[in-house]
Amino acid sequence: MRFTTYTDYSLRVLMYLARNTQETATITEMSDFFKISRNHLVKVVHHLGIIGYIETIRGRSGGIKLAKSPKEIKLGDVVRQTEPDVNLLECLTPKSNSCVIDKQCRLKGILALAQSDFIKNLNQYSLQQFAAPTGRQNDLFKMIPIRSN
Repeated sequence: MRFTTYTDYSLRVLMYLARNTQETATITEMSDFFKISRNHLVKVVHHLGIIGYIETIRGRSGGIKLAKSPKEIKLGDVVRQTEPDVNLLECLTPKSNSCVIDKQCRLKGILALAQSDFIKNLNQYSLQQFAAPTGRQNDLFKMIPIRSN
C-alpha cells in the first residue's frame, strides 16, 4: 500500500500547522518550505477545511491554522478522509466488486481485517504525537519563521 501525494501533502500541512497552534501560516509559506506546488496545496488546504481540520482567517493578518487540538486529530482518520480508496482490493469495495469468486473467497475476509487493523493502528497516534520534536532535534520545522501578527 502506498499513500497518494494528496495524503502526503495533507499530513505535511497538518504537521506544519501543529508546530504552533496559536499562529497562522500561509499556503505560500508552506509551499516554499516544502518546495511543493502551491496549486496542489490550495486543493489540499481547501479539503482539510471542508473536513474540519483547519480554519482559514481572511484579512491582512489572516492565514490558516488548526481548527482542532493536535491531540484530537488522529492519523488514521486523516488517511481515511484524504485517500481516495483505502481498500486493498476491488472486492472490498461493494459498489465496484466484479470478482467472480467473491462469495467463496476467504482471502477477502483476511484482507478486510488487515485493512481495518491498519486504520485502527494509525488511529493510535494523534497529530500531537507525530508532529512533536523527537529529542534529537529541538523542532521538526526549526527553519520555519514564526510570523508575528
